[in-house]
Amino acid sequence: MKRLYTIAIALLAIFFTFNVNAQEKQYKVSTIAFYNLENLFDTINDPDIFLNDEFTPEGDKNYNTKIYEEKLERLSSVILKIGADLSKLPPAVVGISEVENATVIEDLINKTDLKKYGYDYVHVDGPDERGVDVAFMYRKSVFEVSDYKSIPLNFDFDKKDKTRDHLLVSGKFDGEPMYFIVNHWPSRSGGEKASRPKRNAAGDKTREIVDSLMALDKDAKIVVMGDFNDDPVNESLEDNLRAKRKKSELKEGDLFNPFAQLFRDGVGSGAYRDKWNLFDQVIISPSLALGEPETYKYYAAHVYNNPELTQREGRFKGYPWRTYVGDTYMGGYSDHFPAYIYVIKEIKE
Repeated sequence: MKRLYTIAIALLAIFFTFNVNAQEKQYKVSTIAFYNLENLFDTINDPDIFLNDEFTPEGDKNYNTKIYEEKLERLSSVILKIGADLSKLPPAVVGISEVENATVIEDLINKTDLKKYGYDYVHVDGPDERGVDVAFMYRKSVFEVSDYKSIPLNFDFDKKDKTRDHLLVSGKFDGEPMYFIVNHWPSRSGGEKASRPKRNAAGDKTREIVDSLMALDKDAKIVVMGDFNDDPVNESLEDNLRAKRKKSELKEGDLFNPFAQLFRDGVGSGAYRDKWNLFDQVIISPSLALGEPETYKYYAAHVYNNPELTQREGRFKGYPWRTYVGDTYMGGYSDHFPAYIYVIKEIKE
């Protein structure tokens, strides 16, 4: 059953200034983020979930309440800081992936320092064999949910594979209509080339959702966020999703991927075999990329890769600091760095 929320929209008391044409202007600024939480499981064994027994006290990982609560605290400490150097507050919305169920999200937002910022969430149990889902967290003072829908991703060429659904959340962002599509596309298990058709299919499905929104409103403000398991230059994103590298390349219906430039600059959100990838991205519609000053528009894109999130020593020094490597507890955060963008709106006196 869908949850509908009716809440008072509070204007963000967040300002920053800079000089444009010798005139000082004031802007509201807010952060939109995505974070792969890497296997955020509770400690209870669910027999219907493949590999779930790993994340129990009886499993090979010796996963227990202490480790679970430590992981919650570490993840919340990161979310609190994403974009806060400019916005001075935690993100207005955060897409998340690799969460087992609603319980772990509730624990994350209610049993940590996130509680004081009034987060709520949208989550739908999906069919993934590992038991991990995507979800959407939001500060109720900024975003009002009007509707949401979980959209399955099925493969004509592989009927047996059950992967993560797409989560579409509609609502008002500080009073402006906005749509968020949270993704976790199929992995590269079995090799990049062999698994490529599944991510291309995911790109087609996401494109289909975007097209349906643009058919209703060609100027719809749409945010496509997620762990795409592909870099900005891969065909699933460039061709299937039509996420372009430059604003100047945008044609009707295209999306803008601000993380393409970061990737060209050598920025990554995860590493594997000494190669950095930028799988975690936030992609936006032209109305956000090229918006009018009096409405929210894109300002900048970043990867939150501060030193406390990195492995400090050993073979994986400099990589994202993980919770586990195999069955060895490392005490870290996640194997991904968060990705985020700033959106701004001019304040008219």
